[in-house]
Amino acid sequence: MEPVIDPAAITTVGVLGAGTMGSGIATVVARAGLEVILIDNDDGALARGLEKVRAFLDRSVSLGKLPSRTRDAALRSLRGTTDLGLLADADVVVEAIVEDTAAKAGAFGALDDVCRPSTLFHTNTSTLPVTAIAAGSKHPRRVVGTHYCNPAPLMSLVEVAAGRRTAPEAVAASEAFLRRVGKTTVRTKDTPGFIVNRFLIPFENDCIRALEAGLGTVESIDLAVTGALRHPMGPFTLLDIVGLDIHRAVSLRLYEQLRDPRFAPPPLVEAMISAGTLGRKTGRGFYGYSDDRAFGA
Repeated sequence: MEPVIDPAAITTVGVLGAGTMGSGIATVVARAGLEVILIDNDDGALARGLEKVRAFLDRSVSLGKLPSRTRDAALRSLRGTTDLGLLADADVVVEAIVEDTAAKAGAFGALDDVCRPSTLFHTNTSTLPVTAIAAGSKHPRRVVGTHYCNPAPLMSLVEVAAGRRTAPEAVAASEAFLRRVGKTTVRTKDTPGFIVNRFLIPFENDCIRALEAGLGTVESIDLAVTGALRHPMGPFTLLDIVGLDIHRAVSLRLYEQLRDPRFAPPPLVEAMISAGTLGRKTGRGFYGYSDDRAFGA
């Protein structure tokens, strides 16, 4: 088989896609002291992604959760580009582009022509089959599913899934890399939703339906979940972070594959999207937001 990079030798990580997940993953890796190349094919999206990384790190320093010297080192290690060719020296490439099988498979096909045979390829998905994504690469044995829970800089868990042709050595190396950047990993089957979204998406939809039925308010349902179920945040707080448009897309993809009605997004989701109230990124979702500070930190 193709050689697999020694996890201890990883120094440079490429992140493909500068959206919410891509910028979050770039933050995680830069904060851990590795070189990061953040890539997007849109200059505007790239600039916004780089600013998200900077804003999160600045916010972390202001809250006393990160030394300023660590922030400064992380920002020095971060580069942004639209040139895929700069990933030639990457030891790991994390794909975090649009949740579309053909687009993701095509991205790995393009990476085949740029990266070394030993480079680990990670796809950040939980709704699409890793096997189908990996089929876009000439080296499917090195493609591993790594689903970072959102928001990536705050949530410690990453789900790791092997496709049907993924090499065990690639999975082991990927888990070692994830531990290096401060993550906890769980292995899961290459199945729609993996573990987390199999539980989370129906639960969130049930909470939305409870709100529609008048069983409680946004605030009371969030309080019930955090106070009694001990979740770190309520479902509506989390939905505002993720974005109602993203929640809808994930729900529909899982419903299309599993045909379980609990995965179908409730009517309120469609109404909120139509109104442009997507969550924190639009300034209003289930809650209103009066500033644009980076969440959490």
